[in-house]
Amino acid sequence: MTGSADMSDMDREIGLVGLRRIIDDHVEVRFRLEPGDRSLVAVGETVVPGAPIIERLRDPQLQELAVPGSAQPQPGGRVSEGELLFEWRGRWRIAGGDLTETVESPVAGIVREVRQGGAVTVRTGGRAVTGIVALGGPTRGQLRLATGRDGELRSGGLDVGFAGAILVVGSRIDAETLTRARAMGIRGVIVSGLASKERRDFVASEARQHAALHRLSPFAVLVLDGAVRRPLSSPVAAVFDALVGAEVAIVTDPPMLVFDVPGVIPPPAPAGHVRVRSGEHAGREGTWAGMLGLRRFPGGVQLDAARVRLPDGSVIAVPLGDLERFG
Repeated sequence: MTGSADMSDMDREIGLVGLRRIIDDHVEVRFRLEPGDRSLVAVGETVVPGAPIIERLRDPQLQELAVPGSAQPQPGGRVSEGELLFEWRGRWRIAGGDLTETVESPVAGIVREVRQGGAVTVRTGGRAVTGIVALGGPTRGQLRLATGRDGELRSGGLDVGFAGAILVVGSRIDAETLTRARAMGIRGVIVSGLASKERRDFVASEARQHAALHRLSPFAVLVLDGAVRRPLSSPVAAVFDALVGAEVAIVTDPPMLVFDVPGVIPPPAPAGHVRVRSGEHAGREGTWAGMLGLRRFPGGVQLDAARVRLPDGSVIAVPLGDLERFG
């Protein structure tokens, strides 16, 4: 009876730790529609990877146009000059331009919604691993492992054999390597952490590429955890191991890796398995060893804390809010 009571106490205590889903089963993906963009699909249509879904206006320009009152136009309607935005003092503001480009769907699914000035929403038949942010544009490629869980990829480690692939990079990558990867034809990168400076540099590089006359293939960076360097969590890394060689997609809204591979089931985490998601021990994994109550941490703050036993047998005190478990 004592053992059962202890297990019940542990279950009750660990239930206070935030649960992170490893795989999401119901996935809807949104592709934004900016002023002047044209949807190439309608609600209820089925799309496949590579199917054109949006005609995107490059360098849109705003202009005013007099539209006869008898025409009774509506916002979101189209005239030869572009998309109608809104009426002001008898004239319509129009978003138009001369150059367009096609956005292709990286996933298969059914179109659930088309909202001008909003997004095209596609319900996919696949599943997904969710991140916190995705930079770049939607892309698709074959999943490859470039480093281990705690690995770092430098530009010298890139290989031409990675062209067309989406790389799992472990804990860190810099903006220079991302820029070179895109130029080599790599389709995307998945990384645990990406520093704020690297994000700014990459976004600036993307803006320069967007302004270029000759565009490269779509490229995206999926960040799983945050800005601080830390290893990939072992449950998520196990999913990537099972997906090696499969066609997958990175989408930006919401930020996630989408795949349609039957039979990919993450192994159950050991009883009491937890991960430190932030703080001085970010990225470390161990076993729940009980509540500590209020403890003082650097900065003089007092927080509810728990004990976590690491694989080497040592025990650390971690604020409860810095922990996560997987399901």
